[in-house]
Amino acid sequence: MPTVADNIVATLKASGVRRIYGIPGDSLNGFTDALRRSGDIAWEHVRHEEAAAFAASAEAAITGDLAVAAGSCGPGNLHLINGLFDANRSRVPVLAIAAHIPRQNIGSGYFQETHPQELFRECSVYCELVSVPEQFPEILEVAMRTALERRGVAVVVVPGEVFLADSPAAWKVRPVVKTESVMRPDDRSLAAAAEVLNRSNRVTILAGAGCAGAHAELVQIAAALKAPVVHALRGKEFVEYDNPYDVGMTGLIGFSSGYRAMEHCDALLMLGTDFPYRAFYPEGVPVIQVDIRGELIGRRVPVDVPLAGTVTDTIAALLPLLAAKNDSVHLDRMTEHYRRARARLDRLATERGGGSPLHPQFVAATIDRLATDDAIFIADVGTPTVWAARYLHMNGKRRLLGSFTHATMANALPQAIGAQASQPGRQVVALSGDGGLAMLLGELITLRQQHLPVKVVVFNNGALAFVELEMKAAGFVNYGTDLDNPDFAGIARAAGLFGATVEKADELEAAVKAAFDHDGPALVDIKVARQELALPPKISLEQARGFALYTTRTILSGGGDEIVELAKSNLRQLVNE
Repeated sequence: MPTVADNIVATLKASGVRRIYGIPGDSLNGFTDALRRSGDIAWEHVRHEEAAAFAASAEAAITGDLAVAAGSCGPGNLHLINGLFDANRSRVPVLAIAAHIPRQNIGSGYFQETHPQELFRECSVYCELVSVPEQFPEILEVAMRTALERRGVAVVVVPGEVFLADSPAAWKVRPVVKTESVMRPDDRSLAAAAEVLNRSNRVTILAGAGCAGAHAELVQIAAALKAPVVHALRGKEFVEYDNPYDVGMTGLIGFSSGYRAMEHCDALLMLGTDFPYRAFYPEGVPVIQVDIRGELIGRRVPVDVPLAGTVTDTIAALLPLLAAKNDSVHLDRMTEHYRRARARLDRLATERGGGSPLHPQFVAATIDRLATDDAIFIADVGTPTVWAARYLHMNGKRRLLGSFTHATMANALPQAIGAQASQPGRQVVALSGDGGLAMLLGELITLRQQHLPVKVVVFNNGALAFVELEMKAAGFVNYGTDLDNPDFAGIARAAGLFGATVEKADELEAAVKAAFDHDGPALVDIKVARQELALPPKISLEQARGFALYTTRTILSGGGDEIVELAKSNLRQLVNE
């Protein structure tokens, strides 16, 4: 007779799951043994459960399908929590199987006891404890269905002995797969949106991750409205390519052109974005927001016309109501501004420099040029995200992932594990910071053990550089941000990977090519400039005061050399302005 674990595995298999990320443990034995006996679902053995959750998050983001991570009781499943927070906030479907202590010991302070159903509730769209085998068929299906339909994390908490129990006789294994629906606003709401857009002369579009699969519709409505299209970071991969209306990104790491297109509009159309930074929204203009989750509308900026629906279906229904505009003055002005801003950024990326360290812009542009047309890029939080956002070009086939909402360190390498495991024929490039890589350094061993040919490029500046930038903006002297790094390339070679170190510009291309051509996992450790400012498109008075205060305090603290290096970076950027 099959066990509960056997039927879990059978249900996951029938639903298209082909791998599960995790680390074995005694409370998971019934489950992992069922996987062994089935042989149909791979156990992707990582070195830390946090990496398992990140890997599942990346797989779900790339495929759109349900991905699965598992952790043993107590510390094992607690390690999942950061990666699950990231998955849930990125709105990707992940099922987490959290093993629990024996049922009869719950509440007694037993060895490794926690209360997972309470701990995981904040980072999930569904979380439930299975107390008896008879619950499992319903709970598992509800969990999987909720993760898929609400695009988030579902957690099923299972006492270890329940896995080994006989499966309920009534349990009929059946697939749980995502549905496809048409979702658009009602006619009255669409008419109200059209009325606002038709009377406005300078419409700007702010487009986000909700534009996935809606590129053609986005370009159509931009053409009809003669509207410049600004993209949020998570919308970059879906918006900027083959788009003559794109004017770059806004936000703290955006372009001046994106900011100006928002600033000078007389109506803002938000498409599939929950862009969080209120200071970058225009003031005193009507706002129309389209989002599949109506509860998110209006939480960042007051919205005049809320439209609940998918971007694809909503634009299709809205376009016939729009009067095509002939006046392109606003569009022309903003696209010209974007061309100038883009040219300035590109000039920074062509500066090789003669010695060490390298300019990170040059490194990012070189990676972009050498990577494949369908590469999957994954950026660590911090300065690697800045350079990825500014210098990686999307083309409709490439993907760009990161911890763009949860913003946790150490995401790039473990997310690359999930991306590569689910896409074995594609090039996966992790743009790692030295701080992020070191935090989950053990996952380099996972690359070797699981035979995953991920290419890890380390932006090694010897510091938590983005934290330093935040300190500067707030007027604090940098403290506690230095990193005394080991030889990352040597560690990679010791772990069985290809490893190379780059200290000069003329070494970069050969090293990156060698890593990309290597038949297996590879790491390139690149020494990049520490004092490299990534200036936002809008600098507040408080930030200007903070930088001035930082400069004064740093000089008084004996940090004159640091100020000189920072001044060189500033001068280089001002020359290109």
